[in-house]
Amino acid sequence: MKRSANRADISRKTGISTTRLSRLVTEPNSNLRADELYLIALAINVDPCEVQKELFNNLKLEEL
Repeated sequence: MKRSANRADISRKTGISTTRLSRLVTEPNSNLRADELYLIALAINVDPCEVQKELFNNLKLEEL
């Protein structure tokens, strides 16, 4: 799932600074918070659950 979005528009809609949005895009260890993920998904008209599935599809439970 790839979408192009204007950072200034997302910032205005979410209250997340454009600096923070840029950091989330360029720095892999920037620790995206759940509330930020939710707000960004809403701002770009995507289901937040679908975003989580896409981002975290590599996570699996350990077998016992």
